[in-house]
Amino acid sequence: MRTNVGFIVGICSLLISCGKPPELAQVEKLVQTEQKLQVNGHWIMEQNGQVMLDPQPSGLVKWRDGLLTLSDRSAHPSQRLRLRTISPDDALLSGPDFPMILSEELQASCFAAYISDNPDLEALVVDPDDDKVFYVVTEDASYADPMSDDCQQKYLNSGSTHYPTLLVRLELQANNTVLITHIRPIQFTADMQIGNFPNDGVEALTFGQARTLYVGIEKDIKKQARVFSLQMHSAFWQSDEFAIVTDVALNLPTFESGNHPINGMNYYQTADGREFLLMAARNDETLWVVDLSGQKETTILPIDFFAEIHISSEGCENYEVMDNASIEGVAVVDNTLWLVNDPWKAVYLNNIQCVQNRAHYQQFAPLLFSVPIQTKWFD
Repeated sequence: MRTNVGFIVGICSLLISCGKPPELAQVEKLVQTEQKLQVNGHWIMEQNGQVMLDPQPSGLVKWRDGLLTLSDRSAHPSQRLRLRTISPDDALLSGPDFPMILSEELQASCFAAYISDNPDLEALVVDPDDDKVFYVVTEDASYADPMSDDCQQKYLNSGSTHYPTLLVRLELQANNTVLITHIRPIQFTADMQIGNFPNDGVEALTFGQARTLYVGIEKDIKKQARVFSLQMHSAFWQSDEFAIVTDVALNLPTFESGNHPINGMNYYQTADGREFLLMAARNDETLWVVDLSGQKETTILPIDFFAEIHISSEGCENYEVMDNASIEGVAVVDNTLWLVNDPWKAVYLNNIQCVQNRAHYQQFAPLLFSVPIQTKWFD
């Protein structure tokens, strides 16, 4: 028996239903305690007063006093290969930006050509022991030029895609660039049954305890989301061989049909020491609360997203409900969950209702959302 709990953020006071993917009915059957979240978003703004132009955010992370975001290869050229800082107080791109530069030591790497030519960067984490060090991961390399024969032989058995998924280390420099210092390909073993899905690969990274890096993929050969781990020990970057992931035994939901990928996640520890992953399933507009001990079933929280309206008019006051948000970045700051969406070009214009926001949607501008983390999510 489900208990319906309305959770309202900001000024929205009515539960407004919006269009949902056909598969969402299947998702809602798995909800143990349905806590319908209504979450308001603020347009991410440039300092010149314009909305952020088509950045296709693929990661979000807490960094120092703010947030950092990352774009994938489908973003507007001005957004690619850089980290951008966001002030959570006002969703302003507060600067500075951190463009990525390939180090001289990697110029001869098997992966140099791909990394230098608009790679598909996904997810973003900060090293837990050094906040000048970041890690990102690559996804789709199906368009990349083939590596040399020697490199192809060296990295032949990725256990997933023909061109392997790459874990990339970045280090902040004094001149506000981030230097790409190391690259290691990720390997899945055959028994993990990942499959060859270049555009449905690793989308989520987060650090847990003892430098454990959790790695989330959109789907395996059975079209199910999965989570793996890597131990980021002190000698990790002394090798450029495959880094072999370990399967994490979690009670993730399973689905008989449709695509239900996880596209962002963040580690969270409760006050009594229990460990969870908070995951965004973008296609379903849901948040998964996943017990890292593997003992508790995953709680699935459906979300209605709202976009702010800067200039109100009759029938379009303050916020409007979104048809789709498509979250790809998840960050925890104290007891607040921050989310950023990846405007999904195939359906984003379905959000257009109020004329005030039409141009924002047409520019594929993202929003920054926040919601207080509730202790009931972990019961």
